[in-house]
Amino acid sequence: MSGATDERARPALLRVEHAVALTLAETSRAADTYPNVLAAIGTTLGWQIGAAWELSAADGALHCVEIWEAPGEDAHEFRALSEHLVLSRDEGLPGRVWALGGPVWIADVKVETSFPRAAAASAAGLQTAFCFPIRSAGAFLGVMEFCTRTATEPDEPLLESVAILGSQIGQFVVRRQAEDAVRVSEARNRAILDSALDAVITMNHRGVVVEFNHAAERIFGYSAAEAVGRDMADLIVPPSLRDAHRRGLARYLETGSPTLLDRRLEITAMRADGSEFPVELTITRIGLPGEPTFTGYVRDITERHRAEEELRASRARIVEAADEERRRIERNLHDGAQQHLVSLALRLRNAAESLGDDPQGTRELLERADLELAVALEELRELAQGIHPAVLSERGLRPALEGLAARVPVTVQIAALPDERLADAVEVAVYYLVAEALTNVVKYAQASVATVRVEVADGLVVVEVVDDGVGGTSAGSGSGLRGLADRVEALGGVLTIDSPRGSGTRVRGEIPVPPVG
Repeated sequence: MSGATDERARPALLRVEHAVALTLAETSRAADTYPNVLAAIGTTLGWQIGAAWELSAADGALHCVEIWEAPGEDAHEFRALSEHLVLSRDEGLPGRVWALGGPVWIADVKVETSFPRAAAASAAGLQTAFCFPIRSAGAFLGVMEFCTRTATEPDEPLLESVAILGSQIGQFVVRRQAEDAVRVSEARNRAILDSALDAVITMNHRGVVVEFNHAAERIFGYSAAEAVGRDMADLIVPPSLRDAHRRGLARYLETGSPTLLDRRLEITAMRADGSEFPVELTITRIGLPGEPTFTGYVRDITERHRAEEELRASRARIVEAADEERRRIERNLHDGAQQHLVSLALRLRNAAESLGDDPQGTRELLERADLELAVALEELRELAQGIHPAVLSERGLRPALEGLAARVPVTVQIAALPDERLADAVEVAVYYLVAEALTNVVKYAQASVATVRVEVADGLVVVEVVDDGVGGTSAGSGSGLRGLADRVEALGGVLTIDSPRGSGTRVRGEIPVPPVG
């Protein structure tokens, strides 16, 4: 091409270069690069079709990732074929560019044997095509391809210009992809932090808060805007611990020797209202260059402490109840059956001594001994039933609860009872739950009717005792119900009491123990 021709072509080349440069400057996302650049080049040149092909790392082939059509164009068949075509090295126009490493011009695609979309191009009226590589730091990324309906001879200055543009486009794409990846990573990390159940607080080497996630806002009562930029010690560390916190930070900055980093410890924290509460804390240093930055992972363990305290109290109550029951049994044995048995022994000894001298007296002594024995046996039987009713062990819940209901001086309706036997521990818990609930009905409820329901469903044994009394009962109102709650919870169950004043009482226990065969 002559110098004059080159000079005539230069304004068009400058317009293409300017259009691409302006497009890249105004494009902020990597995903917008190809459609914007295709439109810029195609519109400036007055060509009708543009396509971007990328080298896929998955299969090592070229795939069409974007197609641009000039306004009013509708090369549907050519577009659809390009979008589904996969080209290997040296296959089709994009593959030839890949193999040659430079731009390629085809003056007439209809007669080009290496153009597999020739029929679709002919149907769309396309005649001429050119294609150039996209590179970054010498690495081949893909190609850009353009087609027009106008028969056009090869334009060497244009090919030289787009070869340079291909490197600029490639560098821009790689840079924008890296920036997009950083933004996605930051957004993902932010989403993880904001969805975390534990407080995540980051401070810099001066002890100033730089990150404060949603859980931290909820736990400590500050908004992130209020917390960021504040001294962390003043923000969430109780006054009694602030000096130690600051000394520890200063010691680490001076010596680099950690004492609390990457260890889980329990400590006291402070809310915005000044209240203190127990937390589980782990502090780690973020591995970034420059001044050290620290992230603390804080878990509010108030409920765990409360549960542990309740468990300790429950165990203490169980031990206390067991001791009291043992003392009751000892008293009953000493004051009742034991006295009768001692008296019986004396009578038998007297009967033995008078056996030959006074037959009538001996007979009377034996009759009294028989009476004493009967009384002692009855007291022992009653005592044993107080510990564990024999009918419950021998015949199960139905007869035991029916017998219990019959002895209560209040009308008791049995609404439902299981026919099958349950695990021993469950049957005992159910029996005593009903017994204690009915005892409270008799003592306090002023009720006329109580209803008992025991059902097994979905792996739960559900027990309900409902009365029409005065209400006002709570789980903590007496040692009996508190002991029942301990017994039910020991089996992994839950005891609830609904007792509004004037509306009766509903005692409900749920024990997750399935029936036994």
